[in-house]
Amino acid sequence: MWNWARPAGRREGSTIGVVYIISDSLGETAEQVVRAAASQFDGGDVDIRRIPYVTEPEHLEEIVAEAAQEKGIIAFTLVLPELKDRLLQLARDHGIGAVDLLGPMLEAMASLTGRSPRLEPGLIRRLDEDYFRKMEAIDFAVKYDNGKDPRGLLYADIVLIGVSRTSKTPVCMYLALKRLRAANLALVPEVPLPEELLSLPRGKIIGLTIHPEHLYQIRQERLKTMGLPARADYATMERIQHELAYAQKVMEQLGCPVIDVTNKAVEDTAVKILEIYYRGEKDGR
Repeated sequence: MWNWARPAGRREGSTIGVVYIISDSLGETAEQVVRAAASQFDGGDVDIRRIPYVTEPEHLEEIVAEAAQEKGIIAFTLVLPELKDRLLQLARDHGIGAVDLLGPMLEAMASLTGRSPRLEPGLIRRLDEDYFRKMEAIDFAVKYDNGKDPRGLLYADIVLIGVSRTSKTPVCMYLALKRLRAANLALVPEVPLPEELLSLPRGKIIGLTIHPEHLYQIRQERLKTMGLPARADYATMERIQHELAYAQKVMEQLGCPVIDVTNKAVEDTAVKILEIYYRGEKDGR
């Protein structure tokens, strides 16, 4: 007998029939369709037997033979034409029903778009994994923004350092949309560097710098939005030059690449960071 997986949560009791779900991926989509259809019939549960990751024609023979013995039917989501054709032929030979849940929609979409389908198994799951990885990266960027928890630096793909108002946070969020876990740390002369930062490999850290005059304008605007006086120490040229000199010293100490963000859009800075990151990955950082 084929080693099929009974979906979790199925109630024990009478069944109104057996449905074999054959998929070249997990088969979750097909299972939901079968359950939706079965809900329209009274009298008991449908015994669903899901067989995922079927990629070879020879696997089909045993599955179809078992389905015929159980007097069941088959629902399938197979994108490879040779698998689908073989399954349909076997179903006809054994006199059992086989429902193609994906084929008609693929044909309709091809007609609508004027394009041919890619016919790659498991694409939807890869899309789901891509989405969840992106959400995880966004959560990471929020949790470890501005050095909230230095321990996060150890788990980041990229760590951005620089003085306040050098676009570290928005750049980290942009990188998160590219599925990279990015943390950032503001460099303040009066605050010691965390040990976690000093222990990171050089290729993981990228410094952001900015021209003093441009930073002066940004901080002045920041003070206005906060309702604070323009002469606050945070936005004086003397303070800005002191912070930038300290940041430069730290970046030289760490030996990290430095990007000047003066008049750069967040997207432009992020693209430069991605170039540095992937070049380091290629070089075996």
